[in-house]
Amino acid sequence: MKLFFHGAAGFVTGSKHLIEMNDGTKILLDCGMSQGHGKDTDTMNRTWGFDPKSIGYVVLSHAHVDHSGLIPKLVKDGFEGKVFASPATVDLTEILLRNSAYIQEADIVFLNKRRRKENRPPLEPLYSESDARRAMELFVPVSTGFPFPIRSDISLSLYETGHIPGGSTVFLRIKEQGKITSIAFSGDVGRYGDPILKSPQPFPQADYIIVESTYGNKVHEQEASYAELLKQHIAETCLGKGGKLIIPAFSVGRTQELLFALNELEINGELPPVEYFVDSPLSTEATEVTKRHPECFNKGVIRLMKTDFDPFDFKGLRYIKSVDESKRLNEYNKPCVIISASGMAEAGRVKHHIANSIDRPQNTVLLVGYCEPESLGARLKQRPEQVKIFGDTFRVRADIREINSMSAHADYNGLSQYLACQYPDEVKQIFVVHGEPEVQSEFARRLERKGFRRVTIPSLHESFSLN
Repeated sequence: MKLFFHGAAGFVTGSKHLIEMNDGTKILLDCGMSQGHGKDTDTMNRTWGFDPKSIGYVVLSHAHVDHSGLIPKLVKDGFEGKVFASPATVDLTEILLRNSAYIQEADIVFLNKRRRKENRPPLEPLYSESDARRAMELFVPVSTGFPFPIRSDISLSLYETGHIPGGSTVFLRIKEQGKITSIAFSGDVGRYGDPILKSPQPFPQADYIIVESTYGNKVHEQEASYAELLKQHIAETCLGKGGKLIIPAFSVGRTQELLFALNELEINGELPPVEYFVDSPLSTEATEVTKRHPECFNKGVIRLMKTDFDPFDFKGLRYIKSVDESKRLNEYNKPCVIISASGMAEAGRVKHHIANSIDRPQNTVLLVGYCEPESLGARLKQRPEQVKIFGDTFRVRADIREINSMSAHADYNGLSQYLACQYPDEVKQIFVVHGEPEVQSEFARRLERKGFRRVTIPSLHESFSLN
């Protein structure tokens, strides 16, 4: 058996890890899109490192596009197998892939206009909406916590990770020549004590582990509650300066956390009296899908829902649907809060809101999650005097603020707790992925100090023989 690393090896996005059995069967763990790598991003997303037609099965850890976003391209390029994922992941992936396809087709029109002027050949989108629809026909929902027989010699179990609804540890038992090998893949690990989701579940002892390391060298700051921090920023910007508070937020996970925290403020009579907008059709859909999966919620949310039927709604909240409505927000002169995708501010409607607000000192851009180093969000975190958006240069006069405690990724302590269900000396090898190089190196050293004997940081397209 061999293990190949075709994405999220030496960087955070583009998760793709391939198991090849001795009989030639190939199982792909995640099929994610690379994001935030500048001019290299498109090439990375068009280069597989393997033949899509040769893949027998895909197992998806969760719906985020950096883990699911190339499944339609995999289908377009010849994949005809099955995709296994939890029920919530199936539902969220459907809306994310449909939206991703729409963006692909829209962006390529703009890009090809420029290429024609430069006498360069046109490009095709990575995939179309029809490719996304065909991909969803291959999905098979798998309930968490129960073994699922992919075939007689391959058993799959999913265990909740608390990262987003449906997020799961992938646990495979593969039988070859009378011997069973167990492989665990973390996907993305959420935080213990999440305000909405269940904490990560323990998983059985594994021979091999593939673990993420996004915050593997950090401990999240112990700050006030999300709700209290949001209230402070809203009061400072909207009530104090009469400005707009613009919050780039991932459509799945982060937007729902923000709405939940704002609802908490309303319940406690502390919600600042301004208008609140969610300007992202995808976020609106994702919120509705999240409500349909209460099996992912923790006990506290289930109790709350007995008295508050919708914990993601509150007075003053409006969902923006049309492009015209979104454009009108740019001329909106009253204090308000705008929550919009994408979370790294690299694409989507929020990029337009930032471009129209960044040069006004009464406004604030509040960053509440991880941003790839080359993304607009990461550049704003450096507090530059100027920033380029859509090819134009803008003075940065708005405040740039952060809430680091809102990360949906476990920090070093959380990852250590996640791995505490394992006996380190029984793990033959642990592979550290989904992190920036310096973070991976430090996390690997920490794992070695915890007793894991063989800790490996794979390079892109590197392969390893198991057993």
